[in-house]
Amino acid sequence: MSWKQTKDAPFFVGYLNAVPKQLIAFVGIFSVCFIAGLGLAALALSSTQNDPGNGGFQWGNRYENVGLLELRPYPVLRVAAEGENPARTYMLTGQGKRGVFSQAENNAGTPVNLRGVPVNRGDLTMIQVGKVEAAGEGAAEFTPSEPVPLGRWKLAGEICDGKCYAGAMRPGRGLAHKACADLCLTGGIPPVFVSSGAVDGRNFFLMADKDGNVLGDEIKALLALYVEIEGDVERLDDLMVFKVDLATARILK
Repeated sequence: MSWKQTKDAPFFVGYLNAVPKQLIAFVGIFSVCFIAGLGLAALALSSTQNDPGNGGFQWGNRYENVGLLELRPYPVLRVAAEGENPARTYMLTGQGKRGVFSQAENNAGTPVNLRGVPVNRGDLTMIQVGKVEAAGEGAAEFTPSEPVPLGRWKLAGEICDGKCYAGAMRPGRGLAHKACADLCLTGGIPPVFVSSGAVDGRNFFLMADKDGNVLGDEIKALLALYVEIEGDVERLDDLMVFKVDLATARILK
């Protein structure tokens, strides 16, 4: 028995230059559909992620200023008013997931020249400290203002580490987000409370315990969750401080 091909059938031969027209059409259509599918998949995945906003390191805007280092209860830099610029209070962080308690304790109460990189999101600004040195003899001394009490508040929001939320990392959620915040706070980075409602026009608060001291391990169970807490709010120049009563904390979701 023999078989005879009755009409020409396209067949690709690698060592020939000619490619069958049907194969060219198939590969072209498949390529277009595959690329379009990748684009749609990327769009679908990105639409489920949190908007990272405009937070981040301001590498092109290095910070250098003279001020006083204080513990409130976390390290802050107090900068005097100058001309039309009001007095400022900046939260401070070290490199990586470390705080700057040692620098603040060693230079407390004396004018210093501080250099670093701002990390900024909205009205939340933190300085990643690069170098701290004693200010020259010509540095003007000033007396920082005392905190202004704004009363007792019940706020709903999330407890985060101030560095990552300010822009060192993209906003996250879940276990990885919680673990990152835990490592940062353990290393001495100041915790912040991100409130869903504003107090005196501000939604970001440096946190302390109800007596104004550094928060302990009891805060870890509340990290990266939507919680409700009561406490006293103070304004320190342009920085808001939330002195929380953790006994009132309640996880909302």
